[in-house]
Amino acid sequence: MATWFVTGASRGIGAEIARAALAEGNNVVVGARNPERVPVDLKNSGKVFTVALDVTDSGSIPRAVAAAVDRFGGIDVLVNNAGRGLLGALEEITDAEARSLFDLNVFGLINVTRAVLPVMRQQGSGKLVHIGSRSGFEGEPGVSLYSASKFAVAGISEALSAEMAPFGIQSVVVEPGVFRTDFLDASSLSVAANRIADYDGTPAHVTLDWIDQANHAQLGDPVKGAALIVEVASTEKLPTHLYLGRDTLERLDVKYQQVQDDLAPWREKSAATAHDDAA
Repeated sequence: MATWFVTGASRGIGAEIARAALAEGNNVVVGARNPERVPVDLKNSGKVFTVALDVTDSGSIPRAVAAAVDRFGGIDVLVNNAGRGLLGALEEITDAEARSLFDLNVFGLINVTRAVLPVMRQQGSGKLVHIGSRSGFEGEPGVSLYSASKFAVAGISEALSAEMAPFGIQSVVVEPGVFRTDFLDASSLSVAANRIADYDGTPAHVTLDWIDQANHAQLGDPVKGAALIVEVASTEKLPTHLYLGRDTLERLDVKYQQVQDDLAPWREKSAATAHDDAA
């Protein structure tokens, strides 16, 4: 039995991860901005402890972590799930919109992780599970700032894999594709307020039209996705990345090909930029 701490767990894949971890007999700390919105089935379990947690509020984070440790004695698995999306061409997105997104998707993750790491270091063990995105390895039109935030999550997770290894702490970034949650609803997804007509009919705005068609018709099943996340996080050795979903695997193949296409014509000249006396 382990103790899981899941942020953004009142709905969507966060709630499903909490349910899947609970079904495996674990203790689960459910972090939610509004604890009243936590599903009844989670509230009614003696193995679930709900904490008020807004990851953009630096004051609420240490209180939530301390309460979790007080209740269950430690934290074995941290799931950084809290986050949201932002649509729009880069030119359309204001500085305030970009900073708000990064405050949640990146700095919120950093601050929660920073608060939990001392607990895990003292234990000499722990697992960090960061919910990234397919957009975290492939920049896509219309979601440039969201992609940037998830590229950051992937980079942080990879670095933590090496930084925390001496302490027995592992890190994985989960990179899901589109899953049938309410992520495409206005409650989880913002659209840049400043719309520029010149982008109509271009890839950046085609994405906006796709959202209306895809909402609640996405390919991925969040229950199955959450079950796999819990299964992977329960193994002895975490992968560095968990590529989640059929569409993610398809786009990963495209990314591999892009890397090869970019590399091949310039590889020799790139290598030749070394000093002539380099070994």
